[in-house]
Amino acid sequence: MGLPELRFDVNLSILFTELPLLERPAAAAAAGFTAVELWWPWPGSPTPEKHELDALRRALTEAGTRLVGLNFYAGRLPGPDRGALSLPGPESDRFRANLDVAADFAASVGCTALNALYGNRVQGVEARTQDALALENLVRAARAADRVGAVLLIEALNAVESPLYPVTGAAKAVELVEAVNAASGLGNARFLMDLYHLAMGGEDLHAVIDACAAVTGHVQIADAPGRGAPGSGVLDFPDLLGHLGKAGYGGWVGLEYAAPGADAFGWLQDFQRAAG
Repeated sequence: MGLPELRFDVNLSILFTELPLLERPAAAAAAGFTAVELWWPWPGSPTPEKHELDALRRALTEAGTRLVGLNFYAGRLPGPDRGALSLPGPESDRFRANLDVAADFAASVGCTALNALYGNRVQGVEARTQDALALENLVRAARAADRVGAVLLIEALNAVESPLYPVTGAAKAVELVEAVNAASGLGNARFLMDLYHLAMGGEDLHAVIDACAAVTGHVQIADAPGRGAPGSGVLDFPDLLGHLGKAGYGGWVGLEYAAPGADAFGWLQDFQRAAG
């Protein structure tokens, strides 16, 4: 029996950003991709106008690209925010207002993975207060995702770049996945394994892959340090991607790195040729 075949998609929130949002799906298709993912495309609005949602849906459809991953509203990304769901007050309200909007949009384009970023610690608010709110909102998110046949993704960031983000490290993220599944009773929460963040956090990536592949719903990659294309840093991606396959992961691998168009995908062509 051969290894599971990894499938690659392009994150249009970090690649092709020299183009307007609605032109990026076609650019991804021209580069040879049939699948894309996105952070929430309207960071200033959890509930954009219908015509904005329709325009993005049309751009994806006309390009022949399937959306395979979408973030729920997470505040200003890129920017100072790292999610909204654990922040008491208006940001939590915005997250809740976004749940059905994001889930319905995902369903309309065949997207079955929705990512919920936890949010930073807030000065003057007890951690246990934020954590209780987070669990409540993650259960809401799990229900919204389940309604449209999607999984809920929970991601660990790295403390170097996100020192106020409490979900750092694979073990913490998987613990949270298990807590959400227990609280919701749905079992549709999964780990988003971002190899860049885990590497920046000093984790043993092979050990994480071995321990977490079975509960992983999506993988994202960038080289470290620098968050550039594979080959720009120190990570051995042919080895890591091969290890993912050996561990049984056969899902999507999101290319979530910054690189100019001419240099963005040469490594992938080499990898696919070598994998034969």
